[in-house]
Amino acid sequence: MIDDGIVKRLKVIVKDHGGQVGLAAAIGVDQGFISKVINRKQDMSYYLISKLCFTLKYSPEWLILGTGDKKINKPDGAKLITEIQMLRTEVDILHARMRAYEQELQELRDTLQNKQAV
Repeated sequence: MIDDGIVKRLKVIVKDHGGQVGLAAAIGVDQGFISKVINRKQDMSYYLISKLCFTLKYSPEWLILGTGDKKINKPDGAKLITEIQMLRTEVDILHARMRAYEQELQELRDTLQNKQAV
C-alpha cells in the first residue's frame, strides 16, 4: 500500500520536471510506470526511489517521510537509501513469517475442529 504523502511528493517531482514524460525521460523509465504509482496501481518501489534519489538528488528522507530538505545536500542520502532497502527486506521477511504463522494457526484450528466433530 502506498502512502498518500509519497504520492503527493512524487507529484511535486513530476511538476518540477514538466510532467510525467519529462520525469520519465530524466530518470530513464517509462511514463506509464510513473502514472501507475501516482494512480496507486503500483507501489512505490525501491527502483523508483533510487532513480529519484541517485539520479535527481532528491532526499530519500523527504521523499519517503516528508521531512528534511527536498534535495540531498550531503552524501548521507546513499546510506539512507541502503538502510531503507534493508528495512524493506526485513519487512518482507516479517510478512512472510506472519503468513506462515497464519497458515499454521489455520491448520491448528482445522485440526481442533476435526477433533471436536468426532
